[in-house]
Amino acid sequence: MDSQGWPEPVVPVQSLSESGLMEIPANYVKPPSERPHAVSFLDGPEEGLKIPIIDLGGLAGDSGERQATMQEMWDACKEWGFFQVVNHGVSLDLVEKMRKLWKEFFHLPMEEKKAYANSPKTYEGYGSRLGVAKDAILDWTDYFFFHLYPDSVKNLDKWPLRPETLRGTTEEYGRELVKLCRVLLKVLSIGLGLDEGYLQKVFGGDDIGACMRVGLYPKCPQPELTLGLSPHSDYGGLTILLADERVNGLQVRKGDAWVTVQPAPGAFTVNVGDQIQGRREGEDLGGGDQETMTERAIVGSRADR
Repeated sequence: MDSQGWPEPVVPVQSLSESGLMEIPANYVKPPSERPHAVSFLDGPEEGLKIPIIDLGGLAGDSGERQATMQEMWDACKEWGFFQVVNHGVSLDLVEKMRKLWKEFFHLPMEEKKAYANSPKTYEGYGSRLGVAKDAILDWTDYFFFHLYPDSVKNLDKWPLRPETLRGTTEEYGRELVKLCRVLLKVLSIGLGLDEGYLQKVFGGDDIGACMRVGLYPKCPQPELTLGLSPHSDYGGLTILLADERVNGLQVRKGDAWVTVQPAPGAFTVNVGDQIQGRREGEDLGGGDQETMTERAIVGSRADR
């Protein structure tokens, strides 16, 4: 792709993966201390550790069930900073349409995708790198980033025209996720001892900001040397993650170990971001130690995800 303001020309990772190379380029090889197995690695079920799964249907139950469901969420925030939600109200048919349509987009001809190539000015569009440091070690991923809300920053010209139903489906999906976030923000506000509408208000009220990043992690010939997404915490309020149920790759740091998220059928994984994890008047909804609340993505050699 054209450099578009990047320090070097951008090479889509998908094109590298599909070229049949046997070794990854040097600029994707992580230092030994940052490779997938550089720290103690735990796979949830084997070690008895797994991300809490919360049934949001309990919020519609009687007062006792509602209180128990909220307590589960508060406990998950303090212990993990992450949790999965089921019975979340988002149509599973809609979720599957999103998976299908974006998979189709990433398998369009490369030249068609390059028409949406992004720049470091806004990151909107199709890209393969984050950050502008020259000679940086890159992550093994391609992505498409765009704004959903508020309408004043949404630029549909940056959204793909094909597949034909992608734009409408993505807008509908975005509306449903924002509804889900409103529910979660109410529960988290109560957990902080605040009015239930507090967090919604401070994040913009009816003009709340929301963006979406659709990631592709192509299969990799040397997954032990690289990462799909480097360790990070999310700066915002909430991140709603839709994981691939076929190929696990999302990991959460727990103490000195990385725990692989095993997605429950039809679940979303919720990451409570830095802006909520902080302390307020002695209340700490998160675990306090920000280093334990990070995530990363690993890649595999057998399949894209």
